[in-house]
Amino acid sequence: MARIVIKLGSAIVANDDGELRAELLARICATIAGAHAGGDEMVIVTSGAIARGTRILGLGGRPTAIDELQAASAVGQGGLYRVYDELLARLGATAAQVLLTFFDVSARTSYLNARQTLGKLLEWRVIPVVNENDTTATDEITFGDNDFLAAQVAILVGAGRLIILTNSDGLHTADPRTDPTAALVERVDDFATLDAMEITQSTSAHGSGGMRSKVVAADMATAAGIETVICSGSKDGALARVLAGEPEGTLFAARGGRYSSFKLWLRYSKPSRGTIAVDAGAARALREGGTSLLPVGIVEVRGDFAEGDAVEVVHGPALIGKGICNYSSADLGRAAGRQTAEIRAILPLASVEAVHRDYFVLA
Repeated sequence: MARIVIKLGSAIVANDDGELRAELLARICATIAGAHAGGDEMVIVTSGAIARGTRILGLGGRPTAIDELQAASAVGQGGLYRVYDELLARLGATAAQVLLTFFDVSARTSYLNARQTLGKLLEWRVIPVVNENDTTATDEITFGDNDFLAAQVAILVGAGRLIILTNSDGLHTADPRTDPTAALVERVDDFATLDAMEITQSTSAHGSGGMRSKVVAADMATAAGIETVICSGSKDGALARVLAGEPEGTLFAARGGRYSSFKLWLRYSKPSRGTIAVDAGAARALREGGTSLLPVGIVEVRGDFAEGDAVEVVHGPALIGKGICNYSSADLGRAAGRQTAEIRAILPLASVEAVHRDYFVLA
């Protein structure tokens, strides 16, 4: 039995005019239902609510204003889920609609609640159909055509594989739409090898992510030990071949040294509220010694944050990592560069560590 998250991009769900690609969705749902019937646990992450709403409202194209995007999503979401529900029901599978926002995964309590709910649905042999709750998202806090959301959901449920279906055969060395010499990248083991490639951010008429956001999603998922495949959602039999373990699209191999669930949440979900600059000794101790960060090693505090907020830790221009701070920015500014005894004199209740090693993750 495998636990698999499958993400459908806007270009797979809808045509450029916003009309749902009913036959394609039916084929994909049939493949997913077949894997589900065989014992696999399946999760669908879908885009397309805004595209569907745009079509129903006759807007003539994807809106750009946040209130228009939210309103279009509100119109399109119900009908979009109904399509999945009906298609899966005909195939003997039960679906459940799950709408998430960035805040649902950035707050630890709601993150754990979402994980518990998704886990229970899978235990009950239900196929969750997940989408961003666009009606309450903001233009600053979104998932980017749900690529980031798909990676988050894969991490949430502890998936073994993430499959991202798009309108391309996979990742290419350049944009195949403009460069005829672009070649398919069949496997990625080291993301550093991608630096020389032109990974486009261009999207379909109703998309918002592009190939770059899909590669970022793969980076996130593989760091959590989740194998990721980017492949065509419209190519006949492509999804079935991936599910069967056959070569298709671009495979991103799972990386070793998987982080704990908490540190994965900290690294990818909890937003940073400030920055702590440290000296060379503290940077070396954090990178090589796995130690906690003490105030004495801090040279500068930037931003306005509260105790318990996440902060980035830097040395010069280099990002060292991210952690939960035991001080507010005001108190840490007073404690920075001081020894513990000095801090006790001015802040008697202050923690010995600015950031404890158990609540810190390297970049």
